[in-house]
Amino acid sequence: MASSLSPPEKASYHHRHSSKRYSTNGNVESSSVSDFVKRPKISPQNYISCSEIESEFSHHDPEFARINNGSFGCCPSSILALQRDWQLRFLRQPDRFYFDELKPKISDSRSVIKRLINADHDDEVSIVDNATTAAAIVLQQTAWAFREGRFDKGDAVVMLHYAYGSVKKSVEAYVTRSGGHVIEVQLPFPVNSADEIIDRFRIGLESGKANGRRVRLALIDHVTSMPSVVIPIKELVKICRREGVDQVFVDAAHGIGCVDVDMKEIGADFYTSNLHKWFFAPPSVAFLYCRKSSNGGGGVADLHHPVVSNEYGNGLAVESSWVGTRDYSAQLVVPSILEFVNRFEGGIDGIKKRNHESVVEMGHMLVKSWGTQLGCPPEMCASMIMVGLPVYLGVSSDSDVLKLRTFLREKFRIEIPIYFRPPEDGEIDPITGYVRISFQVYNKPEDYHRLRDAINELVRDGFRCASLSS
Repeated sequence: MASSLSPPEKASYHHRHSSKRYSTNGNVESSSVSDFVKRPKISPQNYISCSEIESEFSHHDPEFARINNGSFGCCPSSILALQRDWQLRFLRQPDRFYFDELKPKISDSRSVIKRLINADHDDEVSIVDNATTAAAIVLQQTAWAFREGRFDKGDAVVMLHYAYGSVKKSVEAYVTRSGGHVIEVQLPFPVNSADEIIDRFRIGLESGKANGRRVRLALIDHVTSMPSVVIPIKELVKICRREGVDQVFVDAAHGIGCVDVDMKEIGADFYTSNLHKWFFAPPSVAFLYCRKSSNGGGGVADLHHPVVSNEYGNGLAVESSWVGTRDYSAQLVVPSILEFVNRFEGGIDGIKKRNHESVVEMGHMLVKSWGTQLGCPPEMCASMIMVGLPVYLGVSSDSDVLKLRTFLREKFRIEIPIYFRPPEDGEIDPITGYVRISFQVYNKPEDYHRLRDAINELVRDGFRCASLSS
């Protein structure tokens, strides 16, 4: 596998001539937690090299163009090895591990995350297994407020129409069944500017407040999944504050490692992000930030993990640190992941910048070859971008995109998610199919050239989605 770095970047990624940087318990030797977050100054000759990047991700199937990091993320081999060390440590002596090691080490991971996201207090950060679990925690509190009469029946929860599917189902399960009124803000796609999203969101809030209702919760994505667009989150949170929304929950499954995540700047009551998508963690681990000064619902003290253990009532962070016997190793390697990230020029900020620039470059390359368009301006994407497919392919349904995705995987060895955009009334030959390409440090231009050439081959051969059997 070749490196993802451009020639100028390759010149700065020289071999790191240092000894083993991790201790057997998953911590960096001779370093405190605060040292992890303060990115160490590394001379250019000690940056991670191209060959080391290749080695870290050599477990990826070399036959496939893996340009879908957004769905499942990636984890370097060195972190997987450390995770295995933690698993064996538990299996070797579980009694000692549970009583002496687990909670303090999870606390170390929480401290790292707290500093990464610029939170005020360690106990504002809870580690959970997935952003979907975090959503359940917040929405469970909202449901209790409706059921216990603290919210009036018919009070509103406002969310984006492009919210992730499982989160929308969670809203249905917790809020709708408890008597809440759900407003879905319809967003345009393709998107031309952040102002379009802001204007639609204002309309959604006005609808939520109609007939004397109160908007009890705004659930906003930081980066929508499909179609993928970076939402102007800071502006929307400020609008919520001005309009008297009780609480704001930001679902940022694609947050940390993909976009800037600063709790003080964003200002939300709740914020969740997976670490296994863009922060190189093994699956699966996420954090939920709960601002201590949060109002409404029942307050932070009324947040509880949906899996009740003997830690119930000791605060969400402690409740989440033990939800029964399971594998906690993905949570324990977080400090080591930060050390891995800091081996790159610029640390996580440098990675984000290069991934963004690369995915935009590859998106423009595909648009030029296919004669289509991007789904949003480059400044509204992070490490993923939507690229229109040629109209000739005849993408006409969600079923078509699923079958085309399978076809590209099986015939061309390309992993790529595809989005169906229903045509609007009066549109002539609109682009109805979009691929979502991701760029991560292991990717290389050849991955995207393979996708370009595969689609061009299908068009030349007269392929239509209608020809794919169900």
